[in-house]
Amino acid sequence: MNSILLNYILKGFLKDFLVVVTIFYCFGVILNLFEEIEFFKNIEVNFLIPLMLTIIFIPGMIVKLLPFIIFISSMWFMMKIRNNKDLLTLKVFGYSNMKIFFILALFSFILGWIILFAINPITSNMATFYEKTKSNYSKDIDHLVNFNKNGLWIKEEFENKKRIISAERPEGYDLINLRIFHLSKDSALLENIFAEKANIKENTWKLKNVKVVRYDDGVQKNEDFETYELNSVYNFNKINSLFKNFDTLSFLKIISKKNGLLESGYSEPFLKESLHKMLSIPFFLFFMTALASIFTMNTLKKDDNIKLTLVGLTVCVLTFYFKDLSFALGQTGRIPMILAIWSPIIALGFFAFIGVLQINEK
Repeated sequence: MNSILLNYILKGFLKDFLVVVTIFYCFGVILNLFEEIEFFKNIEVNFLIPLMLTIIFIPGMIVKLLPFIIFISSMWFMMKIRNNKDLLTLKVFGYSNMKIFFILALFSFILGWIILFAINPITSNMATFYEKTKSNYSKDIDHLVNFNKNGLWIKEEFENKKRIISAERPEGYDLINLRIFHLSKDSALLENIFAEKANIKENTWKLKNVKVVRYDDGVQKNEDFETYELNSVYNFNKINSLFKNFDTLSFLKIISKKNGLLESGYSEPFLKESLHKMLSIPFFLFFMTALASIFTMNTLKKDDNIKLTLVGLTVCVLTFYFKDLSFALGQTGRIPMILAIWSPIIALGFFAFIGVLQINEK
């Protein structure tokens, strides 16, 4: 009998989870399709291309929204078994609130690890294909950034000239040992700029200890500057974003090919941050299921359904806000990034622990 009841709980919960995922996926396709059509409106492409890109983009978004999807699924399942009296039946056969909670929360926890090892590599490959396909149609294709063993290389195209920038290495907001070439449209060298370092936090780069070599009708002119400003289409955040796409990284790739990722331009702090974000997913799912259990098992009244739904939506919004706030504090250096990632989990765990003790008494 116990195996039959356990099977009933797990199958029902998984079914509701898949239904919620399908609903989110359909809404995501509808909303993102408009964005893709807007992107391709001035490009002659078949309608199937924006549709295909939308279909492969949404699974990555679903993975990001998993904590909220699992919360909604848990509330829906437990409200359903409470309303049709199945919850009372389970209690008659020895399934306490605590036992039901642990079954669902542990299932969510295991589901999180399955997604990391089995689903996440697929969605990361989809995200990579998505980015490569869109980059082929991007109007910004004349502006290129590459990072390899020879340093950082940047190419910029302007109306009447071209610019090629090389730097030995990035160091915080600075690029170290720059060499900048300004070329005419027919690739004739117009100017060389050498700098000890450049602060690229903004689009107006601030160079230090600069030597400018200009070529005018075959005559070379040298000038030295202590400081020098240069306007670029790139800044620190834009360059960083090109090498910090979380969606294209999978959990398995980070733990198995870390050295290769470092050589290709990813920074170690970013990889560490990405790894902790992924590691937090199973724990997030566990505690979101715990919160849903607390709200739904505190009462058996059917007329509380609307109130529970409103409370659930409010909790989702507040959790998302707190998670976003914590991450913003980490990005600005107010708190360590690892603490910023795990703070929402710790807070959820604290409230879940208190709530589970309460529902165990009922």
